[in-house]
Amino acid sequence: MITLYDPVQRSHAPETFLVAGRPQPIPERPERIDMLMQGVAAIGSEVRKPPAIDLATVGLVHDAGYLDFLVNLRERWGHVSQSSDIPLPNVYAIGRSSLPPATLPDAVVGQAGFYLGDGACPVTKDTLAAALGSAACAAEAARLVLKGERLTYALCRPPGHHAAADLAAGFCFFNNSALAAEMLTKGGKRTAILDIDVHHGNGTAAIFYDRADVLTVSIHANPKRIYPFFWGYADERGRGAGEGFNLNLPLERGTEIDAYKAALETALQRIADFAPEILVIAAGLDIAIDDPFKGFAIRTEDFTTIGVRIAQMNLPMTVIQEGGYPSPSLGVNLAALLKGLGA
Repeated sequence: MITLYDPVQRSHAPETFLVAGRPQPIPERPERIDMLMQGVAAIGSEVRKPPAIDLATVGLVHDAGYLDFLVNLRERWGHVSQSSDIPLPNVYAIGRSSLPPATLPDAVVGQAGFYLGDGACPVTKDTLAAALGSAACAAEAARLVLKGERLTYALCRPPGHHAAADLAAGFCFFNNSALAAEMLTKGGKRTAILDIDVHHGNGTAAIFYDRADVLTVSIHANPKRIYPFFWGYADERGRGAGEGFNLNLPLERGTEIDAYKAALETALQRIADFAPEILVIAAGLDIAIDDPFKGFAIRTEDFTTIGVRIAQMNLPMTVIQEGGYPSPSLGVNLAALLKGLGA
């Protein structure tokens, strides 16, 4: 198994994010990499630095206006009188999907309210470089599978599955799992995404919501009481040509392995019906019992069980790192999942 990682991903190091209106220490911090690397070392994976990618590649799944905003945000924000160090909007483009199309204003403060979806996507001076490095890992992981590798792992940090085509949110800036799936699809492979993060992959679902060529399946905590709150419900099945090609399987907080396995069976049956040639796994390790978000109660040995069952699909796979935050078990959980998948 080949692991993709770029040291530039450490450079994105915000200190806080907003929780209930107050700045709190952010769990999506660089030491996640060290913990995940312990898991990579435990299975003896080769680690490669991916080739750099440009914005045109990221633009396979992101809008040009959004990319331009991220490229120029820090410089433009510095010209705003009495602005904060970290760009944070004070007004949001609420109801973007239910109201007439929102007009993109010229003011950077207004654009921040259009392109930054919440208080959990702080943009530092190093965020763009780190996010590009993260996306490069996903892109190369997909390329290697197209070239014949059976299993690759992209250590993507910052993560990506909450980022929509024109929106950063939930620690995410570029949607790495969607990018991998899009590259595989353009490479001629029928592709499905299985998202096992404790939070719904709302950005990924949004990117493919109107399409039938990529299946998106997500097992996650019920958003009635956990982020992203507004998306991830069972009645969200896709739209237009994409109707029936999005499957959400929300479970209650505190879910243990037996209930999780039942949902996984439903997910894998839908994937089997779709008959993909390659599977993208959006690997959120925050389903662990000791993860700071306390969503599910999945133990280390359960990650092996999950991996073994997915491996029985007998598909080439690329594993894209999503959530999973500093905890004593983070590295060993990654190793358990990857071993189960066949690493």
